Amino acid sequence: MTERWKYQIKSGGIWGLSMSAFIVLFKMKEQPIAEQLQHQEFWGKTIIYLIIGIFGLGYFNWKQKVKKDNTLK
Repeated sequence: MTERWKYQIKSGGIWGLSMSAFIVLFKMKEQPIAEQLQHQEFWGKTIIYLIIGIFGLGYFNWKQKVKKDNTLK
């Protein structure tokens, strides 16, 4: 696996998982956490956040990192 994909998975994955965690915490007043984790809707949103994070946010973060590295040289 290339350095780019490792970076994208790490940065985008962290964002996707944190977004899912925030959703659980905000909905905690309406439904208990255990009940939320049992619904397919939660897991569908988690997968979507991970995909957006890895392919979208991770890609743009990688481009910024490469640009920053090139200007430092």
